[in-house]
Amino acid sequence: MHAPAPSSTAETVAAVPLPRRGAAAARIADLPRIEEPREVAPADARELSRVFFERLSRLAEGTPEHQYVRNALIEMNASLVQYAVRRFRIRGDAGDIEDIVQVGTIGLIKAIDRFDPARETEFATLAMPYITGEIKRHFRDTSWAVRVPRRLQELRIDIARAKEELTTTLDRAPTVADLAEHLSLSEDEVVEGLVAANGHTSGSLDAPQPEHGGDAGDGHTLADVMGAEEPALERVEDIQTLAPLLEQLSGRERRMLQMRFGEELTQAQIGEALGISQMQVSRLLSRLLAHLRSSMLDDPEPAQQA
Repeated sequence: MHAPAPSSTAETVAAVPLPRRGAAAARIADLPRIEEPREVAPADARELSRVFFERLSRLAEGTPEHQYVRNALIEMNASLVQYAVRRFRIRGDAGDIEDIVQVGTIGLIKAIDRFDPARETEFATLAMPYITGEIKRHFRDTSWAVRVPRRLQELRIDIARAKEELTTTLDRAPTVADLAEHLSLSEDEVVEGLVAANGHTSGSLDAPQPEHGGDAGDGHTLADVMGAEEPALERVEDIQTLAPLLEQLSGRERRMLQMRFGEELTQAQIGEALGISQMQVSRLLSRLLAHLRSSMLDDPEPAQQA
């Protein structure tokens, strides 16, 4: 038996069916009933979740009423999983999205089980790190370190199986020629698959590096010996590109840039020095900077006179 049509989403009643008999029905009969929990608006879901979490904290685990309230919370907050999945959609194929949703739902359930309404914090604040954490863990454990075509991913699996079979049969490690003959492929295709297999895992930059003699080393890591991009290099390139463009500006334009960025004067102070209004200074600087920016990206053009 269903309640009359509600006047607002918050007054709807839950899609997870209420127990119809016994003490369980009596204990949760005063909870809101939601016909379609997944269709509850986010704002209403937050309000309803507060009510359900408060009740969940007073119910014993394993009881029908506890299961009902917990399931209702999962359904009502499923939109948090969908929101998180959108951030990772580009990383997986269309067929992987369902798996990602399932993984994110595990994070949602963990958040529900750990949420304490007495802390007076929003559930979403706790839930999102759990959901995204589970999804990131999924990618870390199942994804390739470097994205390669699916053909090469499947070829890597075939080569791995062939290696196991041939090692047992030949009593030695198989050569590229052995693998090519076993798989009915060319040696170039086998080499391509072996190279692609290197993208499945990546070494840690924090892993200790061995010395030349093969010892464990003295604690140096790969990150310690890797070069880094010089942050000032890009600035040097920008200066070299900007210099001829500044030569094309009028004296007043160069003076305006000097006062604004060299002397760090305000627009009002620049206007007073040049005998123009602050609004004019603002428009001229905006136009001038836009011209310089576009000229640095494209071929330089003659500067407009302010």
